[in-house]
Amino acid sequence: MTAYTLPAPATRPTGSDNTAYLIASGDLRESANSAGWPTQAAMEADIVAAFGDLGWEVIRANDVDPATGHGFISSQRMGMEVFKQIPTDAPLIIAEAVWQYSHHVLAGLRTHQGPILTVANFAGDWPGLVGLLGLNAGLTKMGKEYSTIWSVDFTDTWFREGLQEWVNTGHITHDASHVRDLPALPDSAEVELGRALGDELLADKAIIGVFDEGCMGMYNAIFDDELLNKTGIYKERLSQSALYAEMLTVTDDEANAAYEWLTSHGMTFIYGEDAATELTREQVQWQLKMYIAALRIADDYGLDAVGIQYQQGLKDLVPASDLAEGILNSTERPPVFTRDGERELFAGHAFPHFNEADEGVAVDALITDRVWRAMGLIPDNTLHDVRWGEEYDGRFVWVYEISGSVPASHLGGWDKAEGWRQGHVFFPAGGATINGVSKPGELVVSRVFIADGILQVDLFRASAVELPDEETQRRKDATNPEWPIAHVVLHGVSRDQFMARHKANHAQVVYAPDAETADKALIAKAAMFERIGVRVNLIGTVNL
Repeated sequence: MTAYTLPAPATRPTGSDNTAYLIASGDLRESANSAGWPTQAAMEADIVAAFGDLGWEVIRANDVDPATGHGFISSQRMGMEVFKQIPTDAPLIIAEAVWQYSHHVLAGLRTHQGPILTVANFAGDWPGLVGLLGLNAGLTKMGKEYSTIWSVDFTDTWFREGLQEWVNTGHITHDASHVRDLPALPDSAEVELGRALGDELLADKAIIGVFDEGCMGMYNAIFDDELLNKTGIYKERLSQSALYAEMLTVTDDEANAAYEWLTSHGMTFIYGEDAATELTREQVQWQLKMYIAALRIADDYGLDAVGIQYQQGLKDLVPASDLAEGILNSTERPPVFTRDGERELFAGHAFPHFNEADEGVAVDALITDRVWRAMGLIPDNTLHDVRWGEEYDGRFVWVYEISGSVPASHLGGWDKAEGWRQGHVFFPAGGATINGVSKPGELVVSRVFIADGILQVDLFRASAVELPDEETQRRKDATNPEWPIAHVVLHGVSRDQFMARHKANHAQVVYAPDAETADKALIAKAAMFERIGVRVNLIGTVNL
């Protein structure tokens, strides 16, 4: 008989009563991990203390690495190795005070058999809330059961009672009374329009161009073809190297023309001399070449929307993609022509861009663009990170922020837009944002996500509100002052209801001229989604 060398059976440690294990998924960029570690360490100490008050011990599954100075799981391989030290059935805490790459820990989470709790601090200085929601969305997509909770200081009664429920039962129950199914839609012009647009999409189909999938480990942002194709939407898989190659063919004269258009329409750029930390004209030049290159490739492939990952890979070659993305999402934008100069590309309207190649945003942006244009409305829409928020003057006002890629119309026009340098921790090559404050007005907010193996969309009504200048500045300083901000009040949805329900780190935002029109546009959007087979969930106060 032949003697083969068999691998040793896998072994895992044995868990103990009243003991939970703790991990923290981190960034792939070591500069971000190093900068965020003090905030993470302080939060973990608060979590350990809260569990200690309940008589529980918390064991960190991996020690702080003396070489890096932090304890984040910073790669998928590292995550697999760390999970070897965790009992398969142990209660597991994933604590997030910073942005994190979900795929670092998804392999271990997929096979973990014990109760899972995701936890974040409710603060603006580091995007832990964004990381938490992205991780939650990934767990939801994979159909993995988990509980989630958050706190400002980890001493409040609501948080402590949630922990008590989790250690007792392995679950935390949140209020979901703000969520309802889409009822049978009444006969109306808006419903007729949405269904007709849905029929058109199913019959004629659309293509979204993806410049590399899986930005920053966002497993939740990758939509399988089998789900997408049922809606009439197909993917053109493109490479960021092709985008870079096309950028090299764009002339300085073409980029200069786009720059002169922006400045003549009132946009200003805050320049410095040190490219390592300040914005330079050369950085902006590359961003405008990216804008032109993206439209030319979109024309080559007959795309209906486009998404640029930027992280990873492209960030090591060229400045940030955000300026290009925000221009694409603007109806009023610099004209771009074919390579021979004979034809203007996508003249007269915005070309939907889905930031960070988030394919949930792609579906949403495409649907929104078609509904709003058919209704004669300005379709400029964008995603925002669900960043943070606090009460102001008796109501909870969210800070919605994204890394610079908003349409200028959301700020009130190009003359309200400023180009600030992206932070060097996340954007070593720099590049300008489209910075400003979103104007007050009526909003439709939404998110397309995967749950229960199908595409779903949550539809909200909200208002962008105006805050005093000093409060706006305080909120910007507490987050990322170089990024555009929107002050958002959700209709009929509390802070904790939103956090418990929202299945993404992103929310999609589009304006309507008044409340009545916003309600009608939401109905048309719901009818179109329903027609193409996406499950529609109404969130909060929605007038049908």
